[in-house]
Amino acid sequence: MRRVVKFLGRTPVQSFIVLPLVILVWELWRQGSELEVRPLFLLFVPWGFLQYRLCGRYRIKHGGGGPGLDKPPERLVLTGPYAYTRNPMYLGHLICLLGVTFALHSFLGALITVVRTIWFHYRVIYDEKRLARQFGTPYIEYRSRVKRWIPGLL
Repeated sequence: MRRVVKFLGRTPVQSFIVLPLVILVWELWRQGSELEVRPLFLLFVPWGFLQYRLCGRYRIKHGGGGPGLDKPPERLVLTGPYAYTRNPMYLGHLICLLGVTFALHSFLGALITVVRTIWFHYRVIYDEKRLARQFGTPYIEYRSRVKRWIPGLL
């Protein structure tokens, strides 16, 4: 049981499996046989997952460490997707949830996505403080050049 709880508590499992299933079950219950799906938005789901997965592999290959907060990178990664946004992996989570939300036209999905976005934002603030301590001036300069979330905007 403890393993199941630990597994379900992992952020990727929540973002890519648990929360989309919760939204889908809710909308099936709410809309029943009238469930309206906008297939174009379903493309955001694999996009978000692949962005998370591939950026994670890139970070591990170029920065060392592990995929999560437990094993932070050993080297600063300034290239690839990290040259455009400081948080491409977290952004992948949000892209996936947006896809589910828009595909099912779900108010619950929107609420979950907003709450998850706020949660990720505060997690990023914590990460940035840790990375500034770990890498010093090079990270602070990187942070001033590269947007936190969306290239050119935020």
